[in-house]
Amino acid sequence: MKKTNFDRYLEEQLQDPAFAARFKNAGEAWDVALQIAALRQQAGLSQKDLAKLLKTSQQQISRLESPGYEGHSLSTLRRVAGILHARVRIVFEPAKTPTGMRIAESASPYRAKRTSAKRS
Repeated sequence: MKKTNFDRYLEEQLQDPAFAARFKNAGEAWDVALQIAALRQQAGLSQKDLAKLLKTSQQQISRLESPGYEGHSLSTLRRVAGILHARVRIVFEPAKTPTGMRIAESASPYRAKRTSAKRS
């Protein structure tokens, strides 16, 4: 597939570590927003209906479902999950290490043999 101008631009921007971190975080926030919206819709609720059940505003539900919002608190997510008959699961994963790098290695399995040199 041919790369678009946007693809090339994104590749260039992802070279900047700060941008790459923001881009990754936005993807995580997007996932949370889409899951909340999908669960709410599966339950047959509008944002206003869910807000009423949570005793909050429709604007707050809209914010939770916004891909740009990163202020999700664990307690709020638990409340939303409870109303929508779901559970919250958080997974911490190790950061990938560069190829060939190891976090820890076991001791070397061999020992160097000492030879005694004979002097004549």
